[in-house]
Amino acid sequence: MQFLTITWNPPEGIDLGFFIIRYYSLMFVVAFSLGYYLTKKIYQREGLSQEKLDSLLMYMILATLIGARLGHVIFYQPELFLEDPLSVFLPIQTVPEFEFTGFQGLASHGAAIAIIIAMFYYSKKVIQKPLLWILDRIIIAVASGGVFVRIGNFMNSEIIGKPSGDFPLGVRFIQDSIAPGQAVRATGMDTPSKAYDAIVNNPQYADLLNSVPFRHPTQLYEAAGYVLVFLICWYLYWKTERRKQIGYIFGVFLITLFLVRFLVEFVKESQGGFESLLGVFTTGQWLSIPFILAGIYIMWKASKKPVIEEK
Repeated sequence: MQFLTITWNPPEGIDLGFFIIRYYSLMFVVAFSLGYYLTKKIYQREGLSQEKLDSLLMYMILATLIGARLGHVIFYQPELFLEDPLSVFLPIQTVPEFEFTGFQGLASHGAAIAIIIAMFYYSKKVIQKPLLWILDRIIIAVASGGVFVRIGNFMNSEIIGKPSGDFPLGVRFIQDSIAPGQAVRATGMDTPSKAYDAIVNNPQYADLLNSVPFRHPTQLYEAAGYVLVFLICWYLYWKTERRKQIGYIFGVFLITLFLVRFLVEFVKESQGGFESLLGVFTTGQWLSIPFILAGIYIMWKASKKPVIEEK
């Protein structure tokens, strides 16, 4: 039964006439803006200055983007370091030919590692507080940001799921399954966007449309999971005394966020990496396990500590 299935063919972005705002970029702006707002409320509660908040924003932006990109290349496409090194940090590819691609390929595991490293320096140089203290507080913003990043992936028809069969939430990702050139050749249209629209709306191309399988919208599954992670962490900080047990909320965050990632990987298409060497799990699942174990340990250690009264 497929009563909730859809055919997904989003526009390239929001066309302003002179410029197109791509949805993925827009979702990053929303993620950082919301994160800034949420963290500002926390900093006000903690009596920290606006200047320190502004410094935090810069640390977070750089760590997220650099870490996510490096993480993707190291874990999933290490060959780029030799074959096309400029594409590692620039929104282009030079092999087999030069092309502006935008920034593609970002790994949440790489972002997590880079954020922890950046917060180590931030905690020492800017706020002079324990690393786990700042991690307990920023993960509320990180969890909310993850929701919008995954929505951006959905808008881009990327990081798709396995064929869903009769599962009622299947999605046909037209733009992922049919290459732009193939769509143009099949329809005779002059641009990929027109070609995709023709395939979706013109019965003449029903056979081509029906060749695209329904897949699990894993981006939305993950986004929904991150909403729960955000709500749990938000509640622990604002409504309980757990914020006074340094490391507890961060431990919960690691467990819940990477458990969501681990579970969603079961219905996600393989993104490559080293999973063929280890078997059993995907690369994303293998990378999630250390974070989950670390979260269990950090939360357990924090729960043993006495509550630190706020001054």
